[in-house]
Amino acid sequence: MCGICGIVSRTGRPLSDPHIAEVMRETLIHRGPDGAGSAEHTGASLQIRRLAIVDLALGYQPFTSPDGQVSIVCNGEIYNSEELRRDPAAAGYPFRSRSDVESVLPLYLRYGADAIPMLEGMFALAIWDARTTSLLLARDRSGEKPLFYAECGDELLFGSEPKALLAHPAVPREIDPVAAATFVAMGYVLAPRTMHRAIRKVPPGHTLTANASGVTVAPYWQADAFGYRGTGAPGHRAVAADTVRETLRAAVQRELMADVPLGIFISGGMDSSFLLSLAAPQYAPGRLFTYTAGFGDPDYDETGPAALLARTFGTEHRVVPCDPPNLRRAFDALTDSFDEPLGDPAILPTWLLAEAARDNVKVILSGEGADELFGGYPTYVGHGLAARYARLPALLRSAIRRAVFAWPASPGKVTLEFLLKRFVTHAAMSPVDRHYEWFGALGPAATPAMLGPRGATGLTEARAELAARGAAATEGRGLLDGILLLDFTTYLPDDLLTKVDRATMLRSVEARAPFLDRTVMEMALAIGARHKVRGLRTKVGLKVAAQGAVAAEVLNRRKRGLSVPIASWINAGLKDEVDRVFERRRLDAEGWLKAAEVHRLLDEHRRGAANHARRLWPLVMFQRWLERWAR
Repeated sequence: MCGICGIVSRTGRPLSDPHIAEVMRETLIHRGPDGAGSAEHTGASLQIRRLAIVDLALGYQPFTSPDGQVSIVCNGEIYNSEELRRDPAAAGYPFRSRSDVESVLPLYLRYGADAIPMLEGMFALAIWDARTTSLLLARDRSGEKPLFYAECGDELLFGSEPKALLAHPAVPREIDPVAAATFVAMGYVLAPRTMHRAIRKVPPGHTLTANASGVTVAPYWQADAFGYRGTGAPGHRAVAADTVRETLRAAVQRELMADVPLGIFISGGMDSSFLLSLAAPQYAPGRLFTYTAGFGDPDYDETGPAALLARTFGTEHRVVPCDPPNLRRAFDALTDSFDEPLGDPAILPTWLLAEAARDNVKVILSGEGADELFGGYPTYVGHGLAARYARLPALLRSAIRRAVFAWPASPGKVTLEFLLKRFVTHAAMSPVDRHYEWFGALGPAATPAMLGPRGATGLTEARAELAARGAAATEGRGLLDGILLLDFTTYLPDDLLTKVDRATMLRSVEARAPFLDRTVMEMALAIGARHKVRGLRTKVGLKVAAQGAVAAEVLNRRKRGLSVPIASWINAGLKDEVDRVFERRRLDAEGWLKAAEVHRLLDEHRRGAANHARRLWPLVMFQRWLERWAR
């Protein structure tokens, strides 16, 4: 795991300011505190900050070909590196290390960009080829590792985080209004956009080629190609369960690759329990570390089930306090360092977990991807019920709606009251529209009333992009098959994986997600939704696969997820800060949000008339981001 960045001239001419590349590199020191390196060519400077995970003594980057013409830097891990070294292209290559990254170089020398699909792992890499005066960027299939770029005339800049690019004086900080409108609606920004107009993300499963002919972004892997369309799904649950279990077991084995201690974030829920059951047999008692977040609020706390799980598997367990003072510390640290706004409050405890883990380990396994691949969210159940609800007589639906909204608002986490109110409000919409409303922050329908004059300029295009992504995922598929694919290609990379990468790397910890191993993804994507969600049950197939490895009470627990008591925090511990960032004159002067609408939501929330935490929190994060990163 590392932080990479660089500058290249597409024409091969000397760089206008080669020294700025080192300045860019040092903005990423948190991603690689174990050392720095660079590869300098005429017309190119590749930079890296290293977090040493594999071959601690000799695995330093960049790696350069024997003739000095081709250099590579890579953030992440290539899990099939030993297999790659047995490829004919590597025969006779003078390797200087056991590094997984060096394994890529002889393949590129033989196959060029066709080497990228041969890689298994999580990665964002850059290869400069002086022979052809070209740059190749590549990002892993699911988007575990980030990669950003910006064009400045004939020069192209790249980096693991936007802050590296913003360190270059030629990159403006102008905000993209389409990204801003999307963020208000969803709580995250869809790739390839970022909140800065000049900076773009390389999408998951894509390469970028830059040379004198221009810049080309193209896919080498697409989830759509594997997404279920009605044929080829396992027809027998027992066969599917065996396949899921053994495929995931092999993925966990691959991702235990490290020359440093390793740990697992656990909650007592099914995903982390299943991962722990597969990883623990490889470690002696007390040699595998586990971490769980501890909240004082019993509606959020899962320390009891997590502690039982840790005792069962003999791990060295830590409970990480996520009380208001620690959450406020995480909030301040993240909003100061996180150069992309993210509306997911789970980033706060994730940062605290990573901070605690850094005392013992450098590598963490986490369960990202399981919900999107195997159908774990209650919204998937809601889609199945929506058609039945629509068939009810209008008078009965009206009576149900009145009864639901008579229910007092609760500050708890994903309460039945909260779910029912969202359900009856949006159930009659088209599947994609209601999914965005259920899954988004403010939701596209309410976004126009929230946007100020600057934000409103991006609304039409933001809506069009959301609609296009929804149409692409659902076309030719059943309702839930399309919605699952939509979440896999949007919410997973642009929210969840962004959250985990930034929160862990800000504390210099590498996070790995075995559910996002290529073999697991391609298998799960090809399984039809009917094997994942049935009636009121979610993750049906995965739960069958976990039987015997995970206790029955864990399999039957209601999904809780990692979150924060934001509803009460807005009214109490963070009240002064919320009032500061939502000050009316400030909102009016900025022009991104409408002060009247912000304060309407805030007033209803504080009076207890409604729980608007999910809508207000992303706006708080947006305001903090504006004052740190938009100037």
